[in-house]
Amino acid sequence: MGRVFVAGSINMDVVATADRHPKVGETVAGKAVLYFPGGKGANQAVAAAKLGAPTTLIGRLGTDAFGRELRAFLAAQGVDLAFVKDTAEAHSGTALITIAEADNTIVVVPGANALVSAEDIGAPVLAKGDVAVSQFEIPLPTIAAFFHRARAAGATTILNPAPAARFGQELLDLVDILVLNETELGFLTATKLRETDEDARFVAAMRTLKSSAGQIVCVTLGSRGVLAMIDGDASIVAGRQVKAVDTTGAGDCLVGALAAQLAAAKPIRDALAYANSAASICVQRMGAAPSMPSAAEVAAII
Repeated sequence: MGRVFVAGSINMDVVATADRHPKVGETVAGKAVLYFPGGKGANQAVAAAKLGAPTTLIGRLGTDAFGRELRAFLAAQGVDLAFVKDTAEAHSGTALITIAEADNTIVVVPGANALVSAEDIGAPVLAKGDVAVSQFEIPLPTIAAFFHRARAAGATTILNPAPAARFGQELLDLVDILVLNETELGFLTATKLRETDEDARFVAAMRTLKSSAGQIVCVTLGSRGVLAMIDGDASIVAGRQVKAVDTTGAGDCLVGALAAQLAAAKPIRDALAYANSAASICVQRMGAAPSMPSAAEVAAII
């Protein structure tokens, strides 16, 4: 079995729940404030580890209370933290999240995540059959360096370009599998897209991405599932209809589950179907990293 290496962010999610989201300039009364381990890198690493893949996280934490709590939590989930550095000169990453009507808004303050460097990702030794995963909550040059090393080792690279940001063709050419949602696809292709749009609109946008030959592009569409462009052909990998409680971390769950399945040498369509099932469990629970399902939980619904 291959291993999963995630270079990415580690945050403490400070979550406020309310009946509805405030409008600009408005204050609404909240119901509760909750603290959950999160950050896209940590979420994806926890998802992969809980689904049985040997998983290493590469990143940085502050030396503050949040940092200590996050390190303890991640270790308890079975994530290898040998390459997570403590950084005294910056606070741990923090996300301020409002949840209302089963949807969320998020403000991320990077802190130590902004200091993850090419030197940090140079320490782990990757090999053929491994899967290298990253997202856009650490510096883009660090991601490029990570994927260069992964490609040289024969590992598969997965990029989740979120939060959406402009990036160059050089980075895109290092990506084997691109996983993004409709907002991120719309941003990167200058197309107005909604989750409820017809498949054809997404396919047209996906085709405008100047991707390399053989690259797989996957667009997550919530309960509809994932629209995947594989070898130039687009097909839907159906999702599951469930009652969502908190969608925070759902995309990260899918990415981590996908990485774990590919590390186990599963075919891409089978891996996506499995990842969809994992994400459907995640959205039925509060929090990001703590909501990631176990392999036994996914096995029970597929």
